[in-house]
Amino acid sequence: MAYDVIVIGAGLSGLTAASLLAKRQLKVAVIDKNYNPGGSCGVFRRGSVTFDNGAAMLYGFGTNGFNSHRFVFNCLEEPIDVIKHDLLYTVVFKGHRIPFWPDVDRFADELSKVFPAEAENIHRFYRDMSTMYHHIMVESPNYTTPDETDPKTGLKSLLKHPVSYAKFLGYLNKSAKSLLEKYFSDPDIFKFFDKLTSTYCYATVEEAPAIMAAVMFVDNHIGGSYYPAGSTLFLPGKLEKVIEENGGDMLLEREVTSILFEDGKPTGVQLDDGSQLRAPNLIYSGTVWNLYGKLIDSSYTTEVRRSWAKNMVPTYPSVVLYSVVDRDIIPQDTQPIEMLVGNPDQLDESEVTAYILSIDDRTLCADDEHTVLAIGPTFENWETSDPETYQQMKKKEQARLISVLEKRFPNFASAVRYAEVATPKTIERYTMKNGGAVAGPKQMLGQHMFRRLHTKSEWDNLFCCGESTVMGTGTPTVTTSGLSAANAVLKKLGMQPFVYQQDMKNYVRIVEKPFTDQMLYDTYSEPEKKTMRLAKQCRFCEHPSCTKNSATDIRGIMRRVAAGNFVGAKKAWLKAPADLLELEVFEKKCICAVEDGQSIAIKEVVSYFQKVTR
Repeated sequence: MAYDVIVIGAGLSGLTAASLLAKRQLKVAVIDKNYNPGGSCGVFRRGSVTFDNGAAMLYGFGTNGFNSHRFVFNCLEEPIDVIKHDLLYTVVFKGHRIPFWPDVDRFADELSKVFPAEAENIHRFYRDMSTMYHHIMVESPNYTTPDETDPKTGLKSLLKHPVSYAKFLGYLNKSAKSLLEKYFSDPDIFKFFDKLTSTYCYATVEEAPAIMAAVMFVDNHIGGSYYPAGSTLFLPGKLEKVIEENGGDMLLEREVTSILFEDGKPTGVQLDDGSQLRAPNLIYSGTVWNLYGKLIDSSYTTEVRRSWAKNMVPTYPSVVLYSVVDRDIIPQDTQPIEMLVGNPDQLDESEVTAYILSIDDRTLCADDEHTVLAIGPTFENWETSDPETYQQMKKKEQARLISVLEKRFPNFASAVRYAEVATPKTIERYTMKNGGAVAGPKQMLGQHMFRRLHTKSEWDNLFCCGESTVMGTGTPTVTTSGLSAANAVLKKLGMQPFVYQQDMKNYVRIVEKPFTDQMLYDTYSEPEKKTMRLAKQCRFCEHPSCTKNSATDIRGIMRRVAAGNFVGAKKAWLKAPADLLELEVFEKKCICAVEDGQSIAIKEVVSYFQKVTR
């Protein structure tokens, strides 16, 4: 198969780049080790409960601010429904529950209640940061990474607000702490901001660059916080849909083992089964360590470059608790996202961010339940090779995380109906994030912005996106990096890049909450709606019992149909179709039939998408 572009990695950045290029009718292949696209953003299921993998605090869908998700879906002309949270999140700090209101002034009022001696300075700080943010980010929308920004565009914006730009650029190589010191003196407020930077970019105020902090402290208030209606299945699912509807290929459960070179230039990739794919342009959306330490043979790089990559400091490894609890154990005033600061003086394992997204999205679990995901740092050594020791460590970690949540939600442990833990080893196995460092290299002074991977590599046909690049971590930022990679390829090929147009049609719909099963798929026809509901009941098993010893990808077909990707489902089906007798066997072996006596309606779903995609 001849491709125009090969994308290595199906995280949000890689999917964004691939979907935009496919929209421009380039032949694209996306390769990922996992059986589901999305990387950290996506779902898995346990029984009838849907869990988010991890990335579920989503920004960038608003009408204002750094709204890269909205821009991309408008460029793709792909509708998506999202829920807007009332608050960005709540921070529990030294006994105070601090609500992060979308309105910056209202938030400043709340923060002033916690630090009354700094009230005037708090309002002055947020007023100054908001003014600068509006001048730079809002008035001149630019969805390009700094390393790819056109100098003429940058100069035009600079001349519009020279004072704001001078201040902003002056923060490039200064710490967030140095910025805060211009406004505050209370040691405790520095500890509070420390927790914000550790959540936003996994770095302290002493490590984090002021240029990033100045944006982060304001951006989320301006744009708001969102969640894909029906779960994060739909964010990568919609991007995959655009790729496959426009002739692209998703090569899942296939790992790239090396980048192929000819005459000193990348020409393709080798896969784990020994096969090779060629393309004149490659986009890499993985970690800097895997790129230079694994995929590119040392004969094609320099010792200086390899050493630079190897010495990039990672963010701390993380653990994730996935749990289902009695609904009444979560108080009525709880927000879908709550940051629980256990130790205000330093970062330790008592600090977790709790995601209770079933508060706003009731499709995730039963009426009498809540899903609770808790993610935080771990400083245990998880490198044991002994399975029994590893399982014991997981049980200990599960109990520890539940005890942390118990401090916020009394009697939480007794309300747990189901729980499991993902360790750094789990995270690395599914996402290839080295050592379970969920945010890649730290965005800290010395390895921030232009000192990270750039969109353009040493070779003019190898491009990079993702958390290791200039923008760093976060779903809006990796999305922007994918957009920049796509535009760099388009410019190289002499094609029209994706740029902001004031009259762009909007494809992002904000839905009411709590979002329910009855509201799901309400814009589709009745036959489509029925079929998608049937497909969404699939558990998307890692090891499907239904198709054991069969090449038919029922799991992948159901996932695509659930996201409205009927063309992709048909493509997956045609790779290994099954006859009616085999489909009946699949239904009998379905885990839902075995455990609940009711199989997923595989035959009905397959029959429908075959009919509508002829």
